[in-house]
Amino acid sequence: MNMHEMSIAVNIVEIAVEQAQKAKAEKINSIVLELGSLSGVVEDALQFCFSSATKNTMAENAGLVILKHQAQAHCESCGHVFSSDQLVPSCPQCGEIVIHVQGGRELRIKTINVD
Repeated sequence: MNMHEMSIAVNIVEIAVEQAQKAKAEKINSIVLELGSLSGVVEDALQFCFSSATKNTMAENAGLVILKHQAQAHCESCGHVFSSDQLVPSCPQCGEIVIHVQGGRELRIKTINVD
């Protein structure tokens, strides 16, 4: 079990429970998370840790839906735009090193479904 993903999972559950309690909910059914390809989070490990982090909370048995966001790179040399999972990628069209990368670092709760 990865401690990085476990601390993230615990944090997600804490935030969701706090928001659900503010909304006077009794149960969290699911949480939708936006996760970028450059966030450094391993999706499978996060899913595994999430089920442990929800034990004995109002989020127990809740689903974790992960919306993946790819980083977009723009090659300044040839103008090619492409998806990347690397912080400093090479352009697949011309081979130049790309410095300009947008997005891919997302790690945020998008929605919490409650009863």
